[in-house]
Amino acid sequence: MERTHVAVLASGRGSNFEALARACAGRGFPARIVLLVTDNPEAGALKIARAHRIDAVVVDCGHRPGSMSRGSSDEILRMCRDRGVDLICLAGFMRIVGGCLLEEFAGRMMNIHPALLPSFRGLHAQLQAIEYGVKVSGCTVHLVDPGVDTGPIVIQRAVPVLQDDTEDSLSERILAEEHAAYPEAVRLFAEGRIRLEGRKVLIKDA
Repeated sequence: MERTHVAVLASGRGSNFEALARACAGRGFPARIVLLVTDNPEAGALKIARAHRIDAVVVDCGHRPGSMSRGSSDEILRMCRDRGVDLICLAGFMRIVGGCLLEEFAGRMMNIHPALLPSFRGLHAQLQAIEYGVKVSGCTVHLVDPGVDTGPIVIQRAVPVLQDDTEDSLSERILAEEHAAYPEAVRLFAEGRIRLEGRKVLIKDA
């Protein structure tokens, strides 16, 4: 059976990209990463791509922080089409994806966020959780929609928030769960076990 082709978009160190790459390299995993796209020529994700022999491209997404130029969206879409990409995974990609790229990959684009959505959307979610005083936080893999961290939820994993937690310590524990949750979400997609009903993601039994 042909494995699901995945493109990953990342801007930084690439720890979730590496977790996905390791999972996809495992025997019997139903997906493989065929492309890494980054908007940052200094991204650590590029080194990870080289180590895993994954095709990597740096794309100029424009100078406005958090946004993508129309040209960059078109360019990424073309590259994904050329490689037969079935699923796009955002892994610390610091741009809001929209336009033709989001339209074509509606229901086929995932993101991971370091909070239990819909709480604490946006940046510094771990610090938001600490300052709000919640006792439980975690991570969420969700499908991407036109909003910011508002798409249908695929998987969530929880961690306790300790009384002496800092943003860094909580981030570290959540990150360990992210590295397990994201590959599992990709597996579910690749196995055809995800079905969207309204905004609810239903997962079929194996």
